[in-house]
Amino acid sequence: MNNDKTLSGRAEVLEGFGEHPAVKAILACDPEALIDARWDRGELTLTIATREICAAARAVQTAGYDFLEDLTAVDWFPSSPRFQVSYHILSHSLKEYIRLRVMLEGESPSVESMTAVWPSANYYEREVFDLFGIHFEGHPNERRIMLPDDWEGHPLRKDYPVEGYR
Repeated sequence: MNNDKTLSGRAEVLEGFGEHPAVKAILACDPEALIDARWDRGELTLTIATREICAAARAVQTAGYDFLEDLTAVDWFPSSPRFQVSYHILSHSLKEYIRLRVMLEGESPSVESMTAVWPSANYYEREVFDLFGIHFEGHPNERRIMLPDDWEGHPLRKDYPVEGYR
């Protein structure tokens, strides 16, 4: 597939990406879950509706994407939506990576915890919570992992003071 292919409507999803196993699995689960798709540097990035991220993850799991390699976030301040949470997933059988991402708004962003789908998400989610302040609903132990419990703020937010709060 072309590296410049991008999705802008439901028809283009089916036309441009519909044969990809991850896209097929998500569309079979819930066609409204898939918001955007694009190829970049040989990897497929699928933007998922926030409320559907765990359902989409389960769908790609059934399509052979069996390993959550990483979970991270980006603060796009001052843009809106402000936060992006990215899930990097590997298929050992297909020897291929995909990226699922959700976009989050506001000062108190939250998304469903992925720990029910991939238990390995536990510490990644705690790190993102600690450094970005993104809450993971249903997380079994959401608390700071890197900074002291009494630390004020989230240092990877772009509006965090360079020298910290004083």
